[in-house]
Amino acid sequence: MALNIAGLVAVLFFYALILGMGVWASRKSRREEKKCVGSKTEVTLIGGRNMNIWIGIFTMTATWVGGGYIMGTAEAVYTPSRGVIWAIGPPSYFMNFLVGGLFFAKQMRSKRYVTMMDPFQHRYGNAFTTALLLPSLLSDILWVTCILGALGGTVSVILDLHSSYAIVLSAGVAITYTLLGGLYSVAYTDVIQLLIIFISLWLCVPFVILHPSSSSLSSSSNVTLTPLHSPPAWLGELKTEDVGKWIDEFLVLSLGALSYQAFYQRVLSAASPAQAQITCFASMIICVILGIPSVIIGAVAVSADWNQTEYGLPPPFERGEAGNVLPLVLQNLTPSWVSVLGIGALAAAVMSSVDSAMLSSASMFTQNIYKSYLRKQVGNFAASEVECAWVIRLSVLLVGLAGTGLALTGEGVIAFWLLSADVLYCMVFPQIICVVHCPFANGYGASAGLFLGTFLRFLSGEPALHIPPVLMFPGWREDELTGDIHQYFPFKSFIMLLTVLIIPSASLLARLVFTRHMLPPSWDVFGVLRETGNAVKDVNGAGRADVILPAATETTENLLVTSTSSC
Repeated sequence: MALNIAGLVAVLFFYALILGMGVWASRKSRREEKKCVGSKTEVTLIGGRNMNIWIGIFTMTATWVGGGYIMGTAEAVYTPSRGVIWAIGPPSYFMNFLVGGLFFAKQMRSKRYVTMMDPFQHRYGNAFTTALLLPSLLSDILWVTCILGALGGTVSVILDLHSSYAIVLSAGVAITYTLLGGLYSVAYTDVIQLLIIFISLWLCVPFVILHPSSSSLSSSSNVTLTPLHSPPAWLGELKTEDVGKWIDEFLVLSLGALSYQAFYQRVLSAASPAQAQITCFASMIICVILGIPSVIIGAVAVSADWNQTEYGLPPPFERGEAGNVLPLVLQNLTPSWVSVLGIGALAAAVMSSVDSAMLSSASMFTQNIYKSYLRKQVGNFAASEVECAWVIRLSVLLVGLAGTGLALTGEGVIAFWLLSADVLYCMVFPQIICVVHCPFANGYGASAGLFLGTFLRFLSGEPALHIPPVLMFPGWREDELTGDIHQYFPFKSFIMLLTVLIIPSASLLARLVFTRHMLPPSWDVFGVLRETGNAVKDVNGAGRADVILPAATETTENLLVTSTSSC
């Protein structure tokens, strides 16, 4: 198979269009910076808290609809014994935005935070925030890896071009416009990217369904003989022993995604708390709509007679190519120009998520580590706006390069997709619940929860990284081919819930110990005694920020946040 020149030209056109939009948006970002009377950094990180509601909806949706979502959903539907019932992407994202809009968007936006790490820094101090930031940075890098890997697989199938070229080119374009304009470039390119995704994927659907090799979706696979009146193979099967694993995967994607800075970056860029909630609820619907084409394509791949196509037999699953079933369907069951549009949709989806992951990591490191802690420790004075701008750019570059390097290793899409949310689900999500909804949580409880979640998750093992489990939960099984141990008990959700219980329990215990003088006051490193004494230091003072009092009003906390900068 020769290089698809026409397809390559079309893909390069998509990239040029997106890059041009990013450059234009960077000019808008500079105009907004001139209007801003306070911190220019807020314009880069959260759009000056004045993002248009439609732009906010587009960028929120495009961030979640990435390569892992599109290809992972089709792969799950196509894979034997899994099917639609295991395509948990669309329903989990529906729940993600529903829960986020109801319980987190309004609460975070009303306090005018800049990043999701701000409440931790204000309540627990810099040391804990730094420790919590590490799994968030790791998750963003894994997210970049996942979606770049998805694009590489598609390009190699449709254009007959080595995947590394597509990975490097996509990362380079996304890094470039993110460096130029920050959130404005990311948000405005997301508009173009989401339109490309919507039009291209839905345009592919009728061609796939009407292809001569496609059987009716009500039939079973042509390859495997099934009993009469059996349900279509693409519906899948959920065995009793697999229910725990299904619950875990669903909750990891739906609730674990609420631990991403990319989510809060868009929530915090909204003009008001109400607008932040509307953005979540609108994205909730659009994400599901954009997942339907992948479900249809995966279902067609199950019932298609691959022997009638150039691909031939054996089918993709038997060749170990189930992860590339979406581009294989586009290549073999649609005209060439349609398959090119499909790869354009995937390329757009990839860059809309890559740029968000890079900017979110840069935001947290610059705002919560460099600006609020490192710079004051070294120079004992606040970092300048120019200095922060360069730190943001360097952080974006480093995260992008790290994710690109891992994507070039060629690991599977779903493994990285699940693992990126898994890290945050067990370690960070319980912390967010408690810092937002538990007013008496303190640094001792948060530290105990972080240690427990990390320790138990590590002992539980990870087949994707070939880490054997030490802690064996009920229902575990050993893979006969690889020898990896798979846990079928919902152990991730168990660890998450246990951590949620530990944080307030340990917080109350620590308060009791210090208020009853069981330990000397000098050992109170998290300031429980000062908390109970209703004393609050300035957040921008030397050393660390003290605990925000449970008795403090929302207005007081707003003043603490906005005392640094406001646009």
